[in-house]
Amino acid sequence: MAKDLSLILAIYVFLVIWMFICHYLTFSKNIKPLSVNEVWKGKRFKTEKYKQYENTLLWLLPKIKIPEPPYEIHFKFGFSNSLSDWDNPVKPTQDILSKKYGFNDKLIRKAIVETEIVKKGSEYIEFGIRRIG
Repeated sequence: MAKDLSLILAIYVFLVIWMFICHYLTFSKNIKPLSVNEVWKGKRFKTEKYKQYENTLLWLLPKIKIPEPPYEIHFKFGFSNSLSDWDNPVKPTQDILSKKYGFNDKLIRKAIVETEIVKKGSEYIEFGIRRIG
């Protein structure tokens, strides 16, 4: 009896996780995430590095139709520097995504951010976005 319940529970957990994963539109490219520290000169001006990052990402991002809001967004960043803050690339990358796909980032109601350390030259950005509610 206990084995049967354990198996049923394991199948249920697998199905819930599978359903959660299947609702994401995903994208992954080998591009070093740009941190907030590299974005602004003083308080108001975009750096040349940010302008290049924005243009590169806008060009690399696929043409997709995103769901209706509200949104949950999932970021995964591959950093080559172990001192990188997990949240530094979130806002600039989020702003570029909202520009590319024409949505207001204030409609993001949930975010998941993951990071990992990778070899220099293997940096990447991955994101998923889905409707919640």
